[in-house]
Amino acid sequence: MTAPRIGAVMWPMRSWPEAGEPWRRAEDLGFRHAWVYDHIAWRGTTPWYDAYTTLAAAAAVTSRVRIGTLVTSPNFRHPVPTAHAIKTIDHVSGGRLTVGVGAGGTRRASDAGILGDDWTPGERASRFAEWVELLDRLLTDPETSFEGEYYTAREVVQEPGCVQRPRVPFVIAGDGPRGMRLAARYGTGWVTSAHGEGDEPYGIVRSRLEALRAACDAEGRRVDDLVLLTGFNEEPWLESTGAFANLAGRYAELGITEIALHWPRPGSPFEADMKVFEAIAAEHGEAR
Repeated sequence: MTAPRIGAVMWPMRSWPEAGEPWRRAEDLGFRHAWVYDHIAWRGTTPWYDAYTTLAAAAAVTSRVRIGTLVTSPNFRHPVPTAHAIKTIDHVSGGRLTVGVGAGGTRRASDAGILGDDWTPGERASRFAEWVELLDRLLTDPETSFEGEYYTAREVVQEPGCVQRPRVPFVIAGDGPRGMRLAARYGTGWVTSAHGEGDEPYGIVRSRLEALRAACDAEGRRVDDLVLLTGFNEEPWLESTGAFANLAGRYAELGITEIALHWPRPGSPFEADMKVFEAIAAEHGEAR
């Protein structure tokens, strides 16, 4: 059993150049990856700076840590300009970008419906599937034309393409059957928050992983990177280094390969002792 690699979820709430320091610090602490949520605002929190612009700036002030969205939101992004930004950031970062993609939030306080459309759950899932399919083509093929139910692209040229081949890796967030099929078909990774009804977090993740593996079997593929996004239940990830090690070990037994910890944010549900956070990085990060 291999211990999960650890990453940090960053808060795009400070202006540059001040905001660059946590990204540099995440790299120095030894985090394998550093992520940012893709929203206009998050649960009504402002300021909330653009995820892709933030990643471009973060790429310029770091050199080792992988960076990415956790996750990109189709609520307000079209695949064509998104693919163009992804390719550019992949080049700026020297091939360190991972793109997390999800169906998008359902709260107006974040970004749901801000373009004037309120989607049903079924339409949201269908849009998500088409969005991922088109993004895959845009980042893989030299030229793309696409006529879908929701999205259109005409003779979009993406040469010279991504630094990473055949394209930037996708980490797909999807806990339902359709999302898991997308992860199995297009993803190198899958992400879950262990949040749900009817079971404790460990049981929820175990059940979802069983479903994901079945979806992978049906596609004849494997999803190697299994990302657990922490902080959305009562598990004491940042209570102590011992608590982290115990939880990480339990989830590693299930097959989880990556743990994403929120950078401590005072005055929020993600408040934590920075000394404990740094000690976890020292013991489990890649700088050890």
